[in-house]
Amino acid sequence: MSLRLLFAIVVATVSVVGAMPTPAAPSPSTLIPISAFVSGSKYSHPRLSPNGKYLAVSVKQEIEGRDQKTLNVYDLDGFKLLSTLRFPVFQLPLNFEWVSNTRLVVPKGIERGDLERPSYTGEIFATDFDGKNQDYLYGKDKFAFQRRGATSGGDDEGWGYIHSIPDAPNGHFFLREYKWERYRTSSNRSFLHDVDASTGVRKLVADVGERDLAYLLQHDGKPRFAFGVNDNLEQIAFKRAIDREQWEPLPAASLGKHFWPLVFTPDNQAFYLQFSADGGPQVLMRESIVTGERSVVSANKAGDIDLIQYSESDGQPFAVASRVGAPNITYIDETAPDAILHKDLSKQFPGQYVQFASSSTDGSKLLFVVSSDREPGEYYLLDRKTKKAEFLVALRPSIDASRMAVQKPIRFKARDGLQLNGYLTLPNNRSGAKVPLILLPHGGPQDVADDWFFDADAQFLASRGYAVLQVNYRGSGGRGTNFVRSGDGQWATGMQQDLVDGVKWTIAEGIADPARICVYGGSFGAYAAMMTSIQEPDLFKCAVGYAGLYDLPLLLTGDNAKESKRVFNFLANVVGTDIESLKRNSPTTLADKIKVPVLLVHGDQDTTTPPAQAEAMRSALTKAGKSFEWMMVPKEGHGFYAEKNRLAFYEKLEAFFAKHLGR
Repeated sequence: MSLRLLFAIVVATVSVVGAMPTPAAPSPSTLIPISAFVSGSKYSHPRLSPNGKYLAVSVKQEIEGRDQKTLNVYDLDGFKLLSTLRFPVFQLPLNFEWVSNTRLVVPKGIERGDLERPSYTGEIFATDFDGKNQDYLYGKDKFAFQRRGATSGGDDEGWGYIHSIPDAPNGHFFLREYKWERYRTSSNRSFLHDVDASTGVRKLVADVGERDLAYLLQHDGKPRFAFGVNDNLEQIAFKRAIDREQWEPLPAASLGKHFWPLVFTPDNQAFYLQFSADGGPQVLMRESIVTGERSVVSANKAGDIDLIQYSESDGQPFAVASRVGAPNITYIDETAPDAILHKDLSKQFPGQYVQFASSSTDGSKLLFVVSSDREPGEYYLLDRKTKKAEFLVALRPSIDASRMAVQKPIRFKARDGLQLNGYLTLPNNRSGAKVPLILLPHGGPQDVADDWFFDADAQFLASRGYAVLQVNYRGSGGRGTNFVRSGDGQWATGMQQDLVDGVKWTIAEGIADPARICVYGGSFGAYAAMMTSIQEPDLFKCAVGYAGLYDLPLLLTGDNAKESKRVFNFLANVVGTDIESLKRNSPTTLADKIKVPVLLVHGDQDTTTPPAQAEAMRSALTKAGKSFEWMMVPKEGHGFYAEKNRLAFYEKLEAFFAKHLGR
């Protein structure tokens, strides 16, 4: 495997040679192969070494008959592969970072399935760029992995996470540590350590008496803020005085509904934060450390300022946008060098979003990615001295962006007047005629949202001739705390009504053929697929549940709810604790009201929505004498990880929709 060097960008006022043009709407004579949509991202998380000589990137490879993620390091001079780090099956390197010109720290993760991100195991490794001097710095198996006494002591009894890297890479990193809950004297604390990545020696630099807090450090490495939520899901924050070690809680009134410090100014006299006083969309603010005075840097009435780009030279935010709709970049200082470069690059990639991803310490080399609703992502390496950039790699090389469909941001009002947003993806060969529609509710549901960027499900379905509707119903993220909380207690009511209202909007707009509409969703989206077809039996022709949640009482009896007060309190807020009410709002209880054909798809190793959920739905449908199809896949979790299983699922999905909607 090698990275690709296909063409160059020549930067003057930044002109592009050979860059991807804005694609015209194609009219392909043949269907795009399903395999193009299921291959997933081959590359992820590329990072330049501080001196700009090496590139570290996560690469998906087939090893021993199974797709696995490895950490590969390349010499940028000739793109020679220098080393590969691989964990055991089902484990993978996550958000690794360079701590010096030659050494990386690597958190270990475990795959859960295609519908959710891999989760951290709480273990951290280190390796040199050439694969030598590998070491286990933190975790439950530290004693067994000790290398020549470099890391001393026994196993760690908690979880460790990379918090940040010093401004000037020095071989150290800051590690957040949370003790396991069985250690009651220390589990309700948040620790921050300065760790030498070569020796494993740790120095405690912060200890605050609340668990799961994040920290904000000054540029000299001194922690000043600790912040997060408590077990009652209340916003909390602490500030450390510069002249003493004592941490003082900040008054609730100063935190508003959302308080999230981001980065200090270069002189440490002020800091940037995401803030919402009343629960509306989060704004970007700047606060003085001395006076406490706050000023708004950027705001968007439609949604949170949640796409923030930072300058590689001083770490300051220079470009912001909101995920609601298609991102519209705002520059904090139009004259800043990074803003000028970003603006010029964006002109060369019309209709795409340019993201600065990684840089050498001196800023001479810059890694950036361009992406859109049709382009999953392409990485380029820019040499600012020569003013040339080279195309490195496409994240999903099997996707031809010129054949993908446009994903259009939409707005409409729910039946109670609430303004909602979402996205509509129309097939490329539509000629004004009404088309069959697939409603695609997202999972979560709280504080999760569909966005404008490439969506494999939507693009696959659009390639088969279907319009695809995605609605950010009440409770979704991206529009502030109040909008998220508006979904509390609304799983079976308001959320489903919002989805149905979106479908009826497409009919009123003359887009959807009202006689050919189906619904398909994963996780909570599968719950919504069943509930919308139950509540609107004459609107839908079929329903698909993938890795679904169908029996709500099982939420409260699962291990997470029983073992974590925070999880239990979250569930109490969003669905309540009355078992009889949960039963009444479960598709398993209401199966006799389903009039449409159903497809149930699940993995037998799913720990997020265990197989018992799908089996309960299958039993309920069988008892009610309903028509359904069944697909239980062995050795798969919350969504399918193996490409062969995703391919089999998409083939099943294609046949199911063709049978009930036609093409």
